[in-house]
Amino acid sequence: MTDNRTVDEIISDFKCHDKGLILPLVNEYTWPLGARIFLYFFGLFWSFLGVSIIADRFMGAIEMITSKTTKIRIPDENGEKKEIDVPVWNNTVANLTLMALGSSAPEILLACIEICGNNFEAGDLGPGTIVGSGAFNLLCIIAVCVVSIPEGEVRRIASVKVFAITAFSSIFAYVWLIIILKASSPNVVELWEAIITFLFFPMLVLIAYSVDKQCFGRCSRTQPDMTTEKTIGFSE
Repeated sequence: MTDNRTVDEIISDFKCHDKGLILPLVNEYTWPLGARIFLYFFGLFWSFLGVSIIADRFMGAIEMITSKTTKIRIPDENGEKKEIDVPVWNNTVANLTLMALGSSAPEILLACIEICGNNFEAGDLGPGTIVGSGAFNLLCIIAVCVVSIPEGEVRRIASVKVFAITAFSSIFAYVWLIIILKASSPNVVELWEAIITFLFFPMLVLIAYSVDKQCFGRCSRTQPDMTTEKTIGFSE
């Protein structure tokens, strides 16, 4: 049976004939299936390796920046001045900005690259990757942190109010996505929605920092027992 279709019509039968940022390089639909599987797995592994190297260096740089300290002089019990090291970055601000950016950089970059190359329309990977990463952090990472505590030791939240704010914001982010994507403008993110969503982040950092500095009343902090207990902050 003779196929009278043109080459373009035959190529259109293959879903991956012209999609992708890098692969496929050419229309390899006529290549053996094994060769194509090897090519795509190699490209996937190469991409993951590159992302892991960049993310590792990026996180190392962020940790070096946020761990920077400076010396200040304070009076001791005898009235003499002594020098102590204090962190330059506030722990709350560092966790919510640079540390969160570093750990979420791969999925954020993936979403930005995809949406810019897709005529500013949501693709199959970007939004799903960000939401999946957030859900994984919220559920799986917290579960692992709880289970991994050594027997006989205790972990306590250093600032309950700051933790409550970040926990509320984590849940509110999903609720806000439902509002703007299902109720306000179904399947479309309008400009005003994008601006408000972006402004939520500096608002969260400002409120969390203010609470951490006890601007709205004394913040409840635990006093750890140095033998068996340790205090922890909060994750993103």
